[in-house]
Order: sequence, then C-alpha cells, then structure tokens
Amino acid sequence: MTTPGRRDPVQEGRAGESPDTAAPMTFALTTDAPPMESVLARYDSVGWSAYTSDPETLGRALHGSSHVVCAWDGDRLVGPARVISDGATIAYLQDVLVHPGLHQRGIGRRLVQAAFEPFAAVHQKVLLTDDDDSQRAFYTALGFTETHDVGPSPVRAYVRFDG
Repeated sequence: MTTPGRRDPVQEGRAGESPDTAAPMTFALTTDAPPMESVLARYDSVGWSAYTSDPETLGRALHGSSHVVCAWDGDRLVGPARVISDGATIAYLQDVLVHPGLHQRGIGRRLVQAAFEPFAAVHQKVLLTDDDDSQRAFYTALGFTETHDVGPSPVRAYVRFDG
C-alpha cells in the first residue's frame, strides 16, 4: 500500500451521467490511503457490515493490502478496490465496491483494471464473490471465468471461513 495520507492521482475517468445532474461525471483514481470515515461510509452503503462492525480490522486489512486504488468524485469516495499479492505468482482481488447509485458507469471496471496494473506479469488473478448474476456478468466482462467453467482440465476452488 502507498504511504498513508498521500494522494497521488493515477488517472481521471469519465463515468457517464451523474445520478444528480445531466452532466457527465468525472472521477479521479488515486492510490492514497482513504480516510477511515469515508471507507466505512462506502462499505456501509453496500451492506458489508462484516467490515464496518470492526473498523480496526478493516483499517489493518487496507494497510496490509499490496495495492489499494480509490475512485473519488471530488472529496467523496466513490469506491475502493484492493489486491493482495506476492507480486510474482498470484494476485487476489479482495474488495471492489462502488457507491450503489453509481453502478454500471464504468467505475468498477476502471477500479479493477487499476488495482491489477502493478501485477500485469502475474499469471494467476483470482477473487471470490457473491453468487449473483450481476456479479457474474461484471467479472466475466472483465475476462474472469468461474472455476467450474474452465476446461478441459477443471480447476477446483476451496474456501474455509472460520468464526
């Protein structure tokens, strides 16, 4: 992760029409450490209470991530994405979320692309997500394949949730 408090613009993007106005929305992608109150508000807006119920652990998770990218609309955190990686063989997309009022505007796509940019040479990029048709559509549009769809030699994925 980058130095806390540093706000380095990565790129600006356009995300279609803003829900509040008819003008196109422009957002900035940064690799800064977002303020915890902004992070909590964004995670809460998508109902990820497992994260918001323990802000200290969420803060440690963000700080311990290999790469964090945030989309900003001015001073409003639109969404973060973070990757955990060894930098050589695997890059795991842990979180990507966008304010619910701004879905389907290309922000999530750009967040995922920017989150994986430092890991372009890494062959194995993985994630776990909800069993939801919109999630499947989003990730397959980004080139991901569900493990049960890989052939002819199937890949198996396992997960263990403790406590």
